[in-house]
Amino acid sequence: MIYGLNEKVRNFTMFDSFISIAAEPSQLLAALCDELELVRLEGMELEFNHIIAEINNRVGIITLNRPEKKNAISMQMREEISKCLNAWKTSDDVMAVIITGSSAAFSAGFDLSEFNNPEQFGRLLQSSSQYHKDIWLFPKPTIAAVNGVALGGGFDLAVFCDFRICTESALFGHPEVKFGAPPLITPLRWIVGEGIARELCLTGRTIDANEALRIGLTNEIVIDKNILDRAMELAETILEAPNDTLLYLKSFMTSSKQKEFETCFSIEHDEAFRKLLFPKAEAGLKKNHGSRS
Repeated sequence: MIYGLNEKVRNFTMFDSFISIAAEPSQLLAALCDELELVRLEGMELEFNHIIAEINNRVGIITLNRPEKKNAISMQMREEISKCLNAWKTSDDVMAVIITGSSAAFSAGFDLSEFNNPEQFGRLLQSSSQYHKDIWLFPKPTIAAVNGVALGGGFDLAVFCDFRICTESALFGHPEVKFGAPPLITPLRWIVGEGIARELCLTGRTIDANEALRIGLTNEIVIDKNILDRAMELAETILEAPNDTLLYLKSFMTSSKQKEFETCFSIEHDEAFRKLLFPKAEAGLKKNHGSRS
C-alpha cells in the first residue's frame, strides 16, 4: 500500500484518474512519482527531514529530529508533522500515535531564528496554526512521550496530545512569556485546572517531572531509557479496543470542546501572532539594524 501525502492526489479516488495524464506505463509511473510524496510501508521510515516517522504494529511514531537544536520546532518540522498526521488519519495501518524527541530533549520550543525574516511571517502563522489544529483534531489517540525539556512550543505540543508520560529528566515551562510571547493557556487549563494553568503561563516558571505528575500534567514518570517502550505498551493497551470505538470516543472528546477551543485558539494564537509577536519581531529587527548602521 502506498500513501500519497499530496493534497491534490488525496482527492483522487482511483489511480485510473492518472490515465489521462500518461498513456504509456513508464509515463504513468513518472507522473505518479512526480505527484506523490511516497510513504514507506509499516515499520519503515517516512521521507522527512526534521522528523522521523515510523509505523510499528498499528502505532505511528513521530520523532522530532533536530537534536543539534534541542528539537526546536521549525516551520518545516510543523509542516512535516501536519503532512504525516494527514496521511495517517485515514489509514487503517495507524490507530494511535506517539510523539517523542530525539536525543535528550523533547523540544525546546519554536525556532526563534525564523522570526528574523518578516517575509516569512505569513508562512510562520499559517504553519503554526495548521499544525496545532492538525494535532488537536487528529481522530485517533495521541501520546506525548516527553523525554527531557518541553518548553514553550514543546510544552504546547505535549499538551495538545491526549495524554502524556515523561522521563525523570523532563522539564515543562513557558519561558517565552518573559520576552513577550503569550503562552497558550488552552487546553492546558483543561488538564491541570484554571488556577495552575494561569500561574504557569503568567510566571513562566519551569516545573520538573515530579511536579508535573502531582498536578496531573503527566500520567506517569518513566526511567529515561524506557520512555518509548512504555509509550508503546500504553498504545498497544489502547488498541485492544475496537477501531470504531476508539474513533467514536476520540471524536466525542474533541467535539465536546471544539467550539470553545476554536474561539480561544484564535485569540491566544492567531491574534497573538499578529498583534504581539510579529510587531515585536519587526521592532527588534529595526533596532538591531539601526545599531549596526
